[in-house]
Formats: sequence, structure tokens, C-alpha cells
Amino acid sequence: MNKVAANVLVIDDDPDVLHTARVVLKPQFSSITVESNPEQINYLINHNQYDVILLDMNYTTGATSGKEGLFWLKNIITKNPMQQVIMMTAYGDIKLAVEAMKIGASDFVVKPWENEKLQATVYAAYNLSQSKKEVEELKNKNSNLKKLLGSTEETIIGHSASMKNIFSAVDKVASTDANVLILGDNGTGKEMIARSIHNRSNRSAKVFIKVDLGAISENLFESELFGHKKGAFTDAREERIGRFELADGGTLFLDEIGNLSLAMQAKLLTAIQHKEIVKVGNNVTTPVDCRIVAATNSNLLQMVAEGKFREDLLYRINTVEIHVPRLRDRTEDIPLLANHFLNIYAQKYRKPTLSINKKAMEYLCRHSWPGNIRELQHAIERAVIMADDNILRQENFLLSNKMTSADSGDSINMDKVEKSTIEKAIAKNKGNISKAAKELGLGRTTIYRKMDKYGIRY
Repeated sequence: MNKVAANVLVIDDDPDVLHTARVVLKPQFSSITVESNPEQINYLINHNQYDVILLDMNYTTGATSGKEGLFWLKNIITKNPMQQVIMMTAYGDIKLAVEAMKIGASDFVVKPWENEKLQATVYAAYNLSQSKKEVEELKNKNSNLKKLLGSTEETIIGHSASMKNIFSAVDKVASTDANVLILGDNGTGKEMIARSIHNRSNRSAKVFIKVDLGAISENLFESELFGHKKGAFTDAREERIGRFELADGGTLFLDEIGNLSLAMQAKLLTAIQHKEIVKVGNNVTTPVDCRIVAATNSNLLQMVAEGKFREDLLYRINTVEIHVPRLRDRTEDIPLLANHFLNIYAQKYRKPTLSINKKAMEYLCRHSWPGNIRELQHAIERAVIMADDNILRQENFLLSNKMTSADSGDSINMDKVEKSTIEKAIAKNKGNISKAAKELGLGRTTIYRKMDKYGIRY
């Protein structure tokens, strides 16, 4: 077995115990530090980081109360609440074990131990330590991102009546803990609205975790959402924290919830209803406190009527329901959105003086936008990349003629658009693939792969 890159500290006043612990643990863990004097604990933890600490319960000759061990345990946990501590004692006192667990110990071993049992206990504590570090890093990243974004935080854009209603709904629901269901076609900005609710909520300092339920297979559903214990199934080589636990204290965004099977819906309902989860391979419940914001492009009421979606789950997730209109149903917002994306990509591609002429804007407003805001965003980005001068004209926008009608429901052929864009970029740069890739914002490997895909030869 390969050694785990773990730093383990063992504190016990018995030299034989320290020697045995070193011999047993050294083959599995990279660094084992032993200490016989508990008075050295503060120095050690102030100058080193330990993944796991094994702490004896008694240090005075003849002592069996465990008070010394509990004292040092409190000292360690006070300094570092994330520290994983395993208590050791020669006396299998269950009450003492429970007291240690309440203070913050992660586990308890009785001396003399079985070698494999000790290794497994330390390894489990190490995995838990790593998982908690990952959660903390994710929370820190989220917090730092908020600080970095500051006033540049992406906002929902629109001045149509339908968008004003959404702004009002977001303002009203954000400060509550009510579960929210966001309905709308793909590309309408459902995730942005979910993030806006989170950012305006009392949970904004905590994490926003997104789960694309449409991309999770049924056999991995519980593991992804609730986590699993090591060995719970064939590929479960280590303990995993699920999305519910990751989102504890924050917001869990369940995208494409209409894609869940009835069996998966039942498991999700139990977790939401009881605010607790059970990891795969475990029989202990873990309480979780996360706000649920769900989204779908499906008609859930129709699915309920057809027996494809649980009515009780629908009632759990739609305390407040927000309907996001299609872009073609709020055409007055298109100029606002188009100029917003123009500003973003003009700065990104160092073309700050770009503007869209009147005829081109009218052309954009006539298009039916089956891909909604996402399609408009991509159209603006392509136009900015391919622009030859400071004015974007109708011909700069590669939209299918059939789609330039608000009554059309056909979908644009994105492959043809991409192929045409690449061909134009290569032609513009006289066959210089590196320059064409740079102008398109692609890597050389990516553009060659796409050229091969579309049969483009230069």
C-alpha cells in the first residue's frame, strides 16, 4: 500500500505505546511524530499542522478518570476546531468516550488496540480531515470571489414589465429561507436568478452549490448528493462529502430537477423534508441546513398529472415560484442585453470602441432567439471577435435567416455557425492558424481539433 501523505501526532506517557504506534502507523502514513509530555502540545500544534492527533486520556500514574485527556482535547479543539483527534485509553469507558465526542473528538480507541483497527481509525480521521479542508477551501474561495467581484457582480438585466415582476419577487423572497422554484426555457437566466436570490439572502456569506441533476446517473445520485463512506461500493476508495453537506449553511441550486426519476425524487424529498441525509454505506443521519432553489424547463404540473413527478416534492420546492420569460417575449430588453454583452466582450477582446448600428439592433430584435439570452450572448461574442471595424452591422451576426422572425421555433445550427466563424477567421488571417486561434479566443490544439471535425483544410 502506498503511504498516505499525512502528518500524525501521537501523545502518550508510555514509551512502549509510542513505539508501537510509530511501528504500526509508519508503513501507512508519511509522518509520525510521538510525544510523551502533554505540556508540549501547545508548542507542537502552534508550530506544525497535523492531519490527525492521537491523544491519551491519562498522564498521571494511577489516573483513570480521563480528566487530563479531556483537558488537552478541549485545548486542542479550542485552538483548531477543524482538528481531528482520536482519544486513546486502556479503559473502555463508554461515558468517557461520549463526553470526548461531545467536546470534539472524531473517534475513540481502546488500548491495547488491534493494529489494523488503529490504522483504519486513523485513516478514516485523515479522510474526514481532508474533506473538511475541502469544504473550508470552497467556502473561502466563495467568500474571496465575492470580495473580488464587488460592484462588478453580474446582475439580472431588463426593464420589461415581466422582468420588473421578477426583480420584485427576488427582493421579497431573498431575505427568507423559503424554497424557490424557477421555471423557464433553457438559456433564460434561471441560474443567474438563483444566484441573485442567494447573494441577497442571509446566507450570502456561505456557499452557493449548483447541481446539474440532468447530468447525474441514477446509480450515482445518492453518492453525489448525500456523499458516501469509504468502501460503500466498489469504487468508493475514500469518504466523500455530498452536495447537501457542502451547501450546509448556504444555498443548494438543483438545476434540471424535472429530469429526476421517481425513485430519485423520493430520496430527494426525504432529505429536503427532514433536513438530514444518510451517506451511502452509513446508517447515521447527518443534519443539513441548506436553502433549496430548484429550476427546470419542464412543465411540472403536467408531469404530476401524468404521474412522472411527485406532487409532494413539488409542494416542497415551490414555496415561491418564479417564471422567467423567453427572450422573444421581452424584445424590449434585447438592446439592453446586447449592449451589456457588447461592453463585456469589447473589453475582453480589446476592442473598446465597438458599437452596434441601428439596423443591426433592429435585426437582433426581430430574431426569435430559441436559445434565449445564452444565444444572444454567444452571437454578440462572435460578432465582436470577427469585427473588422468599430461598427457592428447586420452581416456581423451569423443568425439563420429562417430564425429572424418572432414566430419561428426552429433551432439554429450551431455547428454550421462555428464552422463558418472558424473559416472566416482563418481567411482573415491569411491561413495563419495561430493568429486565427488567438482572435477566436481558442488554443491551437482546440482550433485544430475543430478544423478536423468540420473538415476545414488550409
